[in-house]
Amino acid sequence: MSFLKSLKNDIINIESSNFEEVAIRVFQHQSKNNPVYRDFIKYLGIDIGQVEVLRDIPFLPIEFFKSHRVINGDVTPNTVYESSATTGAIPGKHYVYDTQWYFDMSLKGFENEYGTIDDSHILALLPSYLERTNSSLIAMVNYFIEKSQSKFSGFYLDEYDKLIAQLESLKGQEKKVILLGVSFALLELAEFNKCNLENIIIMETGGMKGRRRELTRGELHQILKNRFSVQSIHSEYGMTELLSQAYSKGEGIFHCPAWMALKIRDMNDPFELQKEGKVGGINVIDLVNLHSCSFIETKDLGKIHS
Repeated sequence: MSFLKSLKNDIINIESSNFEEVAIRVFQHQSKNNPVYRDFIKYLGIDIGQVEVLRDIPFLPIEFFKSHRVINGDVTPNTVYESSATTGAIPGKHYVYDTQWYFDMSLKGFENEYGTIDDSHILALLPSYLERTNSSLIAMVNYFIEKSQSKFSGFYLDEYDKLIAQLESLKGQEKKVILLGVSFALLELAEFNKCNLENIIIMETGGMKGRRRELTRGELHQILKNRFSVQSIHSEYGMTELLSQAYSKGEGIFHCPAWMALKIRDMNDPFELQKEGKVGGINVIDLVNLHSCSFIETKDLGKIHS
């Protein structure tokens, strides 16, 4: 078995007991084969051979995905996903070598939280993403829709009457009904018509920037809960630069799949990690980013819960 095939297999079957060991192997591979990451490490004055524990792995600032081609030098990408960006801003680009690997692991992560995909109807309200041709979110959700094998699964734009009627008609079915939407579109749907969607999973994917007044997650969820008569709002945490997603079933508490982990850094010292419960910058370890960079310093804030 080749090195990368063996590493993929270990990522698929990873457990908390061997996460660090697999992550170190991924780091060693990327630090030698990814020119951008290798140069970043060299600039920091870090000896790759001395990195033997998870805590010593450096995280690449996410801005590098805007200014550099972050991919291992031994592969050629077959897809380039781009992040959304406000007018005039530079989008992040993720050069992806194996889209099926992305789809398979995203589905595995989803099913770990929500059960088998063919036991769900997936209704997607992602208008701003549908307008783009290279959205990783659209590609993933489209794969979920296909795998659900439901005639009711699909994308919706601004057909709010049709969407609400469809949701109402599915409420009594045995299969789970998941309405997955970008934040501003879910808010517009809620303002369009107050309705009872109890027993339907409402999942927001973020995305308010530049569309309307910014709301905190708590404010957004309270509005949606009141207008849709549901007990909680679910959330998906992902980004173009990651090939994995974390999910929250309420209260903004996210759970990562076994191959993904978050570290919280001190805002004043990016090389110092925060203690559990303290807010700081989010560093993400996403081992599915095997062919680009698995260790990313994001611009998001968060904290680790016990």
